[in-house]
Formats: sequence, structure tokens, C-alpha cells
Amino acid sequence: MTTLFAFYVLIWPALTLGVLVLICRAVLRDRREARRQHRQLV
Repeated sequence: MTTLFAFYVLIWPALTLGVLVLICRAVLRDRREARRQHRQLV
């Protein structure tokens, strides 16, 4: 049971990191596209 609980506790930082990486990649891609089209990101 302890191993299962440890896995449960440790998986959340990994999932959060994955979501953060996806968001950062999307923002950087949008930023590059905006610069290429000579317009503001926001």
C-alpha cells in the first residue's frame, strides 16, 4: 500500500510538468508566428 501511495504522490508533479511543457511550447510557437507576421502576441 505504501508503494501505491508513493506512486500516487509522485505522479502529480510529473503530470504537472508535462502540462507546463505543453503550454510553454504552444506559447513559444504562437510567439514565433506573431513575430513572423509582424504583429503583437496579445
